[in-house]
Amino acid sequence: MRCYNTSMLVDNIKLTVIAGKGGDGSAHFRRDAITRNGGPDGGNGGNGGNIYVIASHNVRDLREFRYKKKIEAARGIDGKGQKMFGKNAPHLTITVPPGTRMTDMDSGSVIELTDSLTPMLIAQGGRGGRGNTEFKSATNQSPHYAEKGGEGQRRELFLELRLIADIGLVGLPNAGKSSLLAALTNARPTVGSYPFTTLDPTIGMLGALAIADLPGLIAGASTGKGLGIGFLRHIEKTKIILHCIDLTDPTPMQSYETIRNEFGTFSQSLLTKPEIILLTKTDLVSPGAIRKARVIFEKHGKKILTCSIYDPTSMTRLKKTLTNV
Repeated sequence: MRCYNTSMLVDNIKLTVIAGKGGDGSAHFRRDAITRNGGPDGGNGGNGGNIYVIASHNVRDLREFRYKKKIEAARGIDGKGQKMFGKNAPHLTITVPPGTRMTDMDSGSVIELTDSLTPMLIAQGGRGGRGNTEFKSATNQSPHYAEKGGEGQRRELFLELRLIADIGLVGLPNAGKSSLLAALTNARPTVGSYPFTTLDPTIGMLGALAIADLPGLIAGASTGKGLGIGFLRHIEKTKIILHCIDLTDPTPMQSYETIRNEFGTFSQSLLTKPEIILLTKTDLVSPGAIRKARVIFEKHGKKILTCSIYDPTSMTRLKKTLTNV
């Protein structure tokens, strides 16, 4: 099983991108041992670097930009005498996860980044300034001026990750999601026996499958209670919901419906996502209690799995099921 080192998920960020300024043209005249008062021979400046963005499946979130809020490409090299043109600056490419939405905060234009093959230009580098050679004419044989390089394009962008994982673990606080993620993957979320241990989504990898531990929800989350709607939106960004139900809960169906009601209030699209119900903590209840809970949910036509992180057989079965969904 491949490992993926995890930490707090960063799924939205404000980013300033500044393409490189063009190099200045040279206002130079030919001077050497043979020629004391030669004509203009100033070269053009090089173009500033462009900034591109590309989606990469090797990137899972936007943490690269958490403390690096400004991306700036290099400046073009200035022109020189003897008609020497300045070198164009190298282009800069930033990578983001597939499913990233990029919004221009000035124009409101939106780009959805899904193509992992083609870099997309997001900031154009400035054009290199022309040297005085370019301004020589029949009426102006000795231009003493050159052109400054153009400014690179500057954009203020808001990046939001729209898909953070293949599978999202949801459920009421203390449903065992964090412990489950740690058992399924190499992730090391905070685990505790008190509500809201998980304050930020955490992603772990099961082979090539990304699994997100999403913070526990409570009744009223869609109106801001508990950890609020800030975390309901994370669930929108998963392909499949793995709904964890604590078997020690005396009213498991009520707990399930509490979460589903919050889903529907926040966004009807959450109710149509593929869902698997996982009955957790089988080691703490009797076989009869497990059968009773299965019957309750099977009557509603749900796909049911059971597990305990202390039961290797159930964990192996769960891993096999998840990797084949």
